[in-house]
Amino acid sequence: MANNLLELKNVSKVFRIGSVLSRVKLTAVDDVSFSIPSDEPIILSVVGESGCGKSTICKMILQMEQTTEGEIVLDGKSYKKMKRNKEFYNTVQPIFQNPFEAFSARKPVDSYLFNTALRLGIAKNKADATERVDEALKSVGLSLALVKGKYSSQFSGGELARVSIARALITKPKIIVADEPVSMIDASMKMNIVNLFKEIRDKHKVSFIYVTHDLSTAYYVSDYIATFYRGSMIEYGTAKEIMDDTAHPYTKLLMDSIPRVGDKWEQDIAMSDIEEKEYAITYCKFAPRCAYATEECMKEKPPYKDLGGGRKVMCFNPINQ
Repeated sequence: MANNLLELKNVSKVFRIGSVLSRVKLTAVDDVSFSIPSDEPIILSVVGESGCGKSTICKMILQMEQTTEGEIVLDGKSYKKMKRNKEFYNTVQPIFQNPFEAFSARKPVDSYLFNTALRLGIAKNKADATERVDEALKSVGLSLALVKGKYSSQFSGGELARVSIARALITKPKIIVADEPVSMIDASMKMNIVNLFKEIRDKHKVSFIYVTHDLSTAYYVSDYIATFYRGSMIEYGTAKEIMDDTAHPYTKLLMDSIPRVGDKWEQDIAMSDIEEKEYAITYCKFAPRCAYATEECMKEKPPYKDLGGGRKVMCFNPINQ
């Protein structure tokens, strides 16, 4: 058996945007490597602001986008030789951002679960599918009796999120890729959903790649955190190391942005006008904003610095190191 269930090896994704005459190259994901172990289920949170490459990473893992460079390996098999078929979706399942868009208002929600069970060969017939669907729904605190025949408009956002998770669980996958799964859910329900991720990890031995900009839930639910900035993975380590002993200045900026009880904004925040240019930078992409930047940072891209125990940071001058 492979040592890693999933491995990204120096993966990059380049898009070309604009018209034919004025096309611009945008490196959405830049030389990223990380892995999910095969011997224990984990929750890896991929965090960063909008446009940092989080969703592109998801799409490549789900084979919705092809890599421009590098390789993705699942259970020892390269994506380059792997088809997007039943075998693949029985191993990797998605949960998308908006549960209300995941289900058509014209079809009963349970029909999606039955289709998943039957089309992916999980169930041989309707009776077998009924058992599998009910089992999946019960694992997220629902049941087929509660869901059957109802439409998406008859559920809350939190309930639909649970149905989405149940749909993913029908195949009994090894990995669930959850792209901003709680961003459209009421704040009071977010912790219920991320608690469910932890329960599924422990009970069903499923690993999660949890993509989010919500650092509070990432800290709570994660075993590991990967911080992204302008397509680069700039810091990686255990959740405790990343949140309690931040090494990269950008991660520290993210930590400082988490609202705290009693704090007030003393002034308006002006957004930088250099965001598009940062993607094309060949040195440290965070250097123009970084309070710790030196002349070296403005000349070349920093290599990963090994901080021990699998932790690494892409920075010439890690904080407190």
